Amino acid sequence: MIKITKYLRVNVLTIALFVFCIIFNKADMLCVTYAVMILHELAHCLAAVCIGLKISHIDFYPFGVNLKLKNKLVYSLADEMILYFSGPFCNILFALIAMIVYSRYPNESVKFFYISNTMLFCMNMIPSVPLDGGILLKKIIAYRLGYNSANKIMTVISAVFSAMIMGLGIYVMYITKFNFSVLLFSALMIGNIFTQSEKYNVDLISVGNGTACRESEQVIVDMLKEIPEKKVQYVITNEAGASVYSASKLATEEFPNFDVGQRSAASIARRVQDPLAELVKIDPKSIGVGQYQHDMNQKKLDEALSGVVEDSVNKVGVDLNTASASLLEYISGISKAIAKNIVAYREENGQFTDRKELLKVAKLGPKAFEQCAGFMRISGGKNPLDATSVHPESYEAASALLSKLGYKPNDVVAGNLLGLSLQVKDYKKMAAELGIGEITLRDIVKELEKPARDPRDDMPKPILRSDVLEMKDLKEGMVLKGTVRNVIDFGAFVDIGVHQDGLVHISEMTERFIKHPLEAVSVGDIVDVRVIGVDMKKKRISLSMKGLNK
Repeated sequence: MIKITKYLRVNVLTIALFVFCIIFNKADMLCVTYAVMILHELAHCLAAVCIGLKISHIDFYPFGVNLKLKNKLVYSLADEMILYFSGPFCNILFALIAMIVYSRYPNESVKFFYISNTMLFCMNMIPSVPLDGGILLKKIIAYRLGYNSANKIMTVISAVFSAMIMGLGIYVMYITKFNFSVLLFSALMIGNIFTQSEKYNVDLISVGNGTACRESEQVIVDMLKEIPEKKVQYVITNEAGASVYSASKLATEEFPNFDVGQRSAASIARRVQDPLAELVKIDPKSIGVGQYQHDMNQKKLDEALSGVVEDSVNKVGVDLNTASASLLEYISGISKAIAKNIVAYREENGQFTDRKELLKVAKLGPKAFEQCAGFMRISGGKNPLDATSVHPESYEAASALLSKLGYKPNDVVAGNLLGLSLQVKDYKKMAAELGIGEITLRDIVKELEKPARDPRDDMPKPILRSDVLEMKDLKEGMVLKGTVRNVIDFGAFVDIGVHQDGLVHISEMTERFIKHPLEAVSVGDIVDVRVIGVDMKKKRISLSMKGLNK
């Protein structure tokens, strides 16, 4: 697409079509056709503005014009009808005007304008997605039967009408010898059916654990039951701080076309993809670090929390070519200004291929490079060691070590160095030969064995579900996996996928004596629990962790 103005983009093939029509003296007809389509889309624009939607841009394609909206959320069926019927209504209105004008002042251009408007009206009223008539019918069915039922019904209806139009297209091509426009139109409609069915390819839904979490969970489960052929699961995600992020300046910069609710949803989804990269964008105090956090010295609390975040980021490390400025600024030696400069350099010059390229970044000097280089990794770079946490200062020693043991640098990324630690018989002697300390050698060997190893891989995986349990389904003795949602003085509440969280009393946490539940669990832990009691009247679930979590 070629961007002409802020609100106008043109497909390259559209320009080629205009050139073709000029050569064969058909430019006047093409201009009238596009004028009709533009009137159609302008009617949609006017309707969108009237119901409070914002316009992103208009795309010009060889076979049509398409309006793109910034926010497609429409909250009533009446607004949906106004939005999608406005285009066809405009066409039939102009067709009537053109017919009246033509009856008094016969003119071929007016006649063609009348025919084009009439044809566009008839075409868009066909009940097939993505035409206006099809979208409108789908919305009406969705309001009555739900989105999934509407999607299935409209897929069948669209297929039937596409087949009928294809038959008409074959007939038109047969009697006109070369006019295949109707056939092409039907092919585009059939292609849309297949692309729409797998448009987003969703396999995981992230649900925030806030207000109405359980009700949302039930809605999602009911929806998933309608599509058993697709293996879609959902996960309950901690949404602490999502509302703070959604109203922040950073969120506005990242998602300028989203409203606050959509930014929160994006944050909750990205927490599943990469929790660390998303949570660093939020002030640690907004995540909630205890009920007494406001009674503490705020300056010392900020320093302590920032130190924890910085330690976590540096322990995990970052990919230099994908990390955001928010994540980079927590790397040792990198300030906010330098983090933004790294991203700006990457956008201007393309991906980093060597760690030494960091020295070309504005304000990043040798001292800062010395501090940060070991925590920044480059996958697929010139030097295989750039993909590890081995510091550039130790590259010579690491290469010498590989050479002594009969390996090449490329064996690092190929994963051929498993068991390397067993091949070094005498660390003290080897360290002396390489001219480095023994501790440094052990660190290098550990990293080369498992390059770019993520320490988070050892942590419990999030619990993915596709159905919900009810309290009546629980039986004493059942062993379930759950997530610790809250820790209090006398125990911990664990989410086991039932509407009501279960309580693990402090006496049921471990075999040994503990003074406080925090000695055994913390919020967010994935634990195995045994059902030891279910009180249906009081809606209480008693759980035990004894003998289950080693």
